[in-house]
Amino acid sequence: MSKTFRPWDIDQVWLLPPSVQDLVPAGHVAHFVRDTVRNGLDLSAIMASYEEERGYPPYHPGMMTALLLYAYSQGLYSSRRIAKACEERLDFAAVTGLQRPDFRTVSDFRKRHLMRLAGLFVQVLQLCRAAGLVKLGHVALDGTKIKANASKHKAMSYGRMKTGEPKLVAEIHRWLTQAAQADTAEDREHGAARRGDEMPDWVANKQQRLERIRAAKAALEAEATAASATPRKKTDGGGEPPGRAAPPPAPAKAVPDDKAQRNFTDPESRIMKTKDGFIQGYNAQAAVDAEQQIILACGLTNSGSDQAQLIPMLDAVAAATGTYPLETSADAGYCSEANLAGLAARPVNAYVATGRQKHGSPAAVNERRIKPDSLIAAMARKLKRAGRRSRYRLRKQVVEPVFGQIKQARGFRQFLLRGLDKVTHEWTLVCIAHNLTKLAGAAI
Repeated sequence: MSKTFRPWDIDQVWLLPPSVQDLVPAGHVAHFVRDTVRNGLDLSAIMASYEEERGYPPYHPGMMTALLLYAYSQGLYSSRRIAKACEERLDFAAVTGLQRPDFRTVSDFRKRHLMRLAGLFVQVLQLCRAAGLVKLGHVALDGTKIKANASKHKAMSYGRMKTGEPKLVAEIHRWLTQAAQADTAEDREHGAARRGDEMPDWVANKQQRLERIRAAKAALEAEATAASATPRKKTDGGGEPPGRAAPPPAPAKAVPDDKAQRNFTDPESRIMKTKDGFIQGYNAQAAVDAEQQIILACGLTNSGSDQAQLIPMLDAVAAATGTYPLETSADAGYCSEANLAGLAARPVNAYVATGRQKHGSPAAVNERRIKPDSLIAAMARKLKRAGRRSRYRLRKQVVEPVFGQIKQARGFRQFLLRGLDKVTHEWTLVCIAHNLTKLAGAAI
């Protein structure tokens, strides 16, 4: 007796077209993101930019916004991968209503509305607060280095620029001289009216490289000139231990240091040190609520140091939520006298590490080198007094898993855009997708 199987007829047509509600299960996150964008977000800033009545009707901005946010929540960031998913994945079809925008449409929509899309961060945060996911009891701050859309090998130091420019000038002059001599010889051989006198491509490429080096060199010199107009300050986060009196600042030079670098692909990105080596990238910041790991504020800088971000991030939390958190924690990268003074002026109970800590010990390694009457010394005593019960212990378990979810689970390890402003908005989109994912998990 043979086994009976269900029919498998690939030529069978549907009598009635399917509903997008039936493409994925009822509780799927695709339905949640689509319905949240349709019913929970104010897209008037995006909609208002469409005023031209002529031409073929574009895709609905609400659908495109939902598509981008859902794609980011699923770890898809490339416009080509998003367009491919619209053709191949049922969950994306449920978001778009079976529409298939091509990759250029997705890319152009993101570039055109990047700032407006980033402006949805506060709206999504308000939805998270309304759902009870934000308590503002303990907020942890941290930064993570993310690669820029540029190679560190495309950067050149000012010292190499100074030595490389004359060599290129001499090389180009030699090639132009040789080309002129060859042209003269060919004119004598073939006649002046015949082809053969064009400049070789490799000469033009060298000329373009020389022009780019000169432009980058001029930019570094302009930065050095601007820096020389104001005296440089030594921060507590520099080479001196926190609390120790810094030596008088050296006079600023109007000439760039030979080690100052400029990247030709993304000039606003910087070489930054990570635990895995050096990268060409940016420093992404996040302030995370301890209740459900909702990102309350996000920011981005091209400085490798976190120190200047503590007070602006806390103020951004207050601006987004209307109040400061009861407690905040941050690692030693944020510790300075100025930051602790700023925290004292705000209604926040702060726990900031004063230095690198030994495993299992709440006391800072360099505590003995801190001035006893400084704010840093007072913070060190506060952390030591509480011991292993210190609220500082919450920092690692609150903010670092968020970076793990973004970078490891959803695979965001390199920016697609270039330039500080665009990359800042791109990081905000990533944080919006994170909060939407948390909100979906609580709602489903």
